[in-house]
Amino acid sequence: MSDSERSRRLGRFVETSAAGEKVRAFVPPPLPPWPAIDVLSLLERLSLAERALGRLDGITVLLPRQELFLYMYVRKEAVLSSQIEGTQSTLSDLLRFETEAQAGQPIDDIREVSNYVDAMMYGLERLEAFPMSLRLIREMHARLLQSGRGGTKNPGEFRRSQNWIGGTRPGNALFVPPPVTEMDACLKALEQFMHEDRSRLPALIKAGLLHVQFETIHPFLDGNGRIGRLLVTLYLCMNGVLRKPLLYLSLYLKTHRAEYYRLLQEVREQGNWEGWLDFFLTGVADTANQAFDAVTRIVDVFKEDRDQITTESDRAGSALRIHDLFQQNPFFTANQLVQKTALSAPTVNAALADLERFGIIKEITGRKRGRVFSYSRYLAILSEGTDPLPPAA
Repeated sequence: MSDSERSRRLGRFVETSAAGEKVRAFVPPPLPPWPAIDVLSLLERLSLAERALGRLDGITVLLPRQELFLYMYVRKEAVLSSQIEGTQSTLSDLLRFETEAQAGQPIDDIREVSNYVDAMMYGLERLEAFPMSLRLIREMHARLLQSGRGGTKNPGEFRRSQNWIGGTRPGNALFVPPPVTEMDACLKALEQFMHEDRSRLPALIKAGLLHVQFETIHPFLDGNGRIGRLLVTLYLCMNGVLRKPLLYLSLYLKTHRAEYYRLLQEVREQGNWEGWLDFFLTGVADTANQAFDAVTRIVDVFKEDRDQITTESDRAGSALRIHDLFQQNPFFTANQLVQKTALSAPTVNAALADLERFGIIKEITGRKRGRVFSYSRYLAILSEGTDPLPPAA
């Protein structure tokens, strides 16, 4: 594509005020891009991504309990997506909080991650009976910021003031999104593109376009990145590319965040949609392959541990019941297991001792009372890539 053709993809700048300064805000052209996306140059990447998604979608059918893996994978994505926004909580923090294995009130970081889980599950459930729309996006946003540090940032409402990205003030910002006077038209065009079929673009390509356009419009005062990443999975589920919402790009974007931000700017400044889509489709394939690998290894771990319990434990029945619960959440206290299994405390403690002796679980507090047990091999697979990012210098 020539420079003159690419320039036709560029948006326009309008002058507006933000925090008492005059700034140039960017208004993107509506989707799909014109001149049209060079899908031919992306065919190899697209094919690899579609193949990886198909393989991931296929293995979920073989999972003995799909809902358990989905439950954990959604939480992993919540942690990763929140870490990109600066939280320091880990997957272990979230899971221990959710099972009340950790006493006390949750810190703000954990509350934010927990809100993300709630927003994500709400959106996925609503899609079963309600179309993907600006209304659904606002409803998810309201849940995302329902408590914690985002509670003052107009949860569930599109912004009514100018925002900016990067920099210490509007005048030195990296990017200034559309002013409020232009934003409504941008959002309406975005919603129309979600449902159009004239462009005949593959759903994966459209998902990549929608993500960038949403990030460029930046319609909320806070939470845009998390909602924008979630839109990718919601759109693919809505269009039947995924039967189960197991594709989440936050680990890939976290790992390649400098390139991610650079490519977003190249789309805005140069109209380089193909460069972004090449990166995006690579991320889809990598992410789907990682998820497939994780599913495979988790299934193997569960089977190996069940086999060991069956052949080596003198109390295999009760130990298997407790092992089953640890598949649902890798953290439990003995008292919680007594309540959930209706087994006696001595029976539960004896079964826990067996599981600990086999190396399946381990006690992580070192206390005599209120002990917390962790399913370490399972948690290790789930936690891959979820160490918090180092604080910004």
